Amino acid sequence: MNTPATEWRWVQRYAEQFAACDLRPGEVAVLLSEAASNPLIVETARLALESMGAATADVRMPTPPNPGPVPIRSTGASVALAGHRAAIAALAAADFVVDCTAEGLLHAPELDEILAGGARVLMISAEHPENAERWPHDPALADRVAHGVALLEAAEVMEITSAAGTNLRVLLAGAVKAGSHGWCSEPGSIAHWPGGLVLAFPAERTVNGTLVLAPGDINLTFKEYIREPVTLRIIDDYIVSIDGDGHDAALMESYLASFEETDAYAVSHVGWGMNPGARWEALAMWDKADLNGTELRAFAGNVVYSTGANETAGRFCRGHFDLPMRNCTVSLDGETIVDGGHLRADLR
Repeated sequence: MNTPATEWRWVQRYAEQFAACDLRPGEVAVLLSEAASNPLIVETARLALESMGAATADVRMPTPPNPGPVPIRSTGASVALAGHRAAIAALAAADFVVDCTAEGLLHAPELDEILAGGARVLMISAEHPENAERWPHDPALADRVAHGVALLEAAEVMEITSAAGTNLRVLLAGAVKAGSHGWCSEPGSIAHWPGGLVLAFPAERTVNGTLVLAPGDINLTFKEYIREPVTLRIIDDYIVSIDGDGHDAALMESYLASFEETDAYAVSHVGWGMNPGARWEALAMWDKADLNGTELRAFAGNVVYSTGANETAGRFCRGHFDLPMRNCTVSLDGETIVDGGHLRADLR
């Protein structure tokens, strides 16, 4: 198979991000990919690692068959490792792992064992290297994300509202609160690129209300902008109704109903984006095979509501929706953090 040619400017940008992850000459780096990985991403990452003097090794896994009934996309839970003990051992023994699997290791069951070995894991997933040109390394983003996580950790209740009709209440007791700024410099840490996201993984039976997806909001599983309003009614974490007159509501309802796992209807995580270098418009510019939509999760002022796997609540499933929304207001214990899609000044 012919590998598409990478561009030196992409290699340089990857190397800059790897340097932010504190990659040093001589460190052991493992490049993780699978049969379904984009070879252009893999080759760009390999050249960047070698240009920095890393002791680089490849772990390439077969992509397991999809048991159906529907295509699975944008889960953050790669199944490529499939519990393979030798591959997991290689990753856990590395100083630095570049994750080029199609879905990424963020929710993969093998992640804890890999991180326990001290590896730093950077997820690139299925993002075409050209996108990296537009994602500047912003050292101050780490402090802003940390500030957002601190606000979340101090709060008891998150409320999300919008002029479109969203009115959602999330109790934060027992939730896991986290953030990603897009690079990982500490042993046993993971980041997705681009970063700039603050999230809560709620505990069981803590999310209730109404979520309205308005035109221009995004369904990242389908990698499409919402065209007609979709109203989701949520009781004790679970979507109990999906209403809307257009194609979007019918497609969401049909997709979720295809899973035998009722946890596909439950909340995975909820939070907001903080990266001014990430763009809402990007989805319109690429074929679906050339991006995973990480950027759409992180653009500043968006609210991300996700369904599916939530380890905090003890839920594991294959179905997953990431739903970035614009023009929402987020408050923590009554204090506004995002106002109509605009971050508060201390978070910008």
